[in-house]
Amino acid sequence: MTTPRPPSLVDSLIPVVALVGLLALTIAVFGGVSTGVGAIFILLAVGGLIGTWNLAGTIPTIVYYGIALLGPAWFYLACAAICALVGLVTGSSWTTAGTLGVAFVGMAGVLGLSAHIAAGAVICGAYFGDKMTPLSETTILVPSLVGRGLTVSTHVRTMFWTAGPALGVSLVIFLVLGLTATPGGSVDVGAAQAALREVFTVSWVNLLPLVLLAACSFRKVPPFLAILGSAVFAGVLAVFTQPAAVGRFATGPADSAFGTGVEAVFGALANGFVSDSGNERIDELFSRGGMASLLTTVWLVLAALAFAAIMEHAGFLARLLAPVIARARTRGRLILAVNASGIGLNVVAGDQYVADVLPARMFRDEFARRGLAPQVLSRAVEDSGTVTSVLVPGNTCGAYISGVLGVPTAAYLPFCFFNLLSPLLDVLYGFLGVKVPTVPAEHTAERVP
Repeated sequence: MTTPRPPSLVDSLIPVVALVGLLALTIAVFGGVSTGVGAIFILLAVGGLIGTWNLAGTIPTIVYYGIALLGPAWFYLACAAICALVGLVTGSSWTTAGTLGVAFVGMAGVLGLSAHIAAGAVICGAYFGDKMTPLSETTILVPSLVGRGLTVSTHVRTMFWTAGPALGVSLVIFLVLGLTATPGGSVDVGAAQAALREVFTVSWVNLLPLVLLAACSFRKVPPFLAILGSAVFAGVLAVFTQPAAVGRFATGPADSAFGTGVEAVFGALANGFVSDSGNERIDELFSRGGMASLLTTVWLVLAALAFAAIMEHAGFLARLLAPVIARARTRGRLILAVNASGIGLNVVAGDQYVADVLPARMFRDEFARRGLAPQVLSRAVEDSGTVTSVLVPGNTCGAYISGVLGVPTAAYLPFCFFNLLSPLLDVLYGFLGVKVPTVPAEHTAERVP
């Protein structure tokens, strides 16, 4: 039997060089994948934040005070309204859903209400706030893609004519759903609060990580740094405010209080907090989070971005959209085509940014030729590409929101009234000619009605 020869240095270098070359080629040709790196970092940071906020008692404290202040009749309405305000401040639907959204969904369970409706209310409010603030990435990105001198402030004012009525109708529906809701079982708020106090030390001090996150967002700190900073701060705070929970959570030998604290903080960041209090309901509600819990979502994000990059760079998406533009012969049909393209790309490409970028690029010349103001296009892009992304299970936004809230996309979709109404209102305005400003047409004197 021949003895295999040991590999030479050249043999050993070939797979390494091939790997580096393939990675470089992928980045050069399909650079779209790199656009998701920021989103992936935010995903991991939110996972860590949920873990340490549970460890520090931040989310349990929000639930503790929330179930006393928010009765079942007003709960869904309050979820949507509060998340809308927080979304305006943070400029991020992801941050809003990953923080207060998690607390509200947990609160719904304590009150015996539907977690699916609560998730829908959270999403409606979070996406309204995300759209209507100049702090949002998409609110800044879309006007810059449309161009023609469009400012962010003009873009936001134009969006309000669809976003405002859509949220207003949503709030009314949530109010009706709350007033007609029948909480499952008898809800003893006092008993629920007492059970929380047995497991966590409840104090306003526990809300400091939320205050820090809001302050960082207000100061326009990058979302990843703001979220990760709040997560680490919450972990350190837990060592002092929740010693009993930290002690139960740390599984290694307790050589010192410092070692136990470090183990608990890193464990909550990496794998999430696990409550082992013996209270089954509380352990189920607050044993969540960790970067590892969102790894499946990260893989889905990477797969969606890779697919979208191939589709765009190969020209497949442009080929699909070209006949859509050609058939949109009237103003209403053109605006309908933009909305249909945004929704379709959210499904086909699986990424919100592709659904925003491609229609903005491909329709801007046609809007200019027909004398339609650039903000008409930017509103249509946001009402479809941005807002409906969360309704698609295979989309990066749908996967993320479903992952952090713990509610399947199909379960919360029927209650995302704001997200469903926004594109419908935009198309309706297009056909009726309501709030569709015009400008002198470019390249032709002919205007399409």
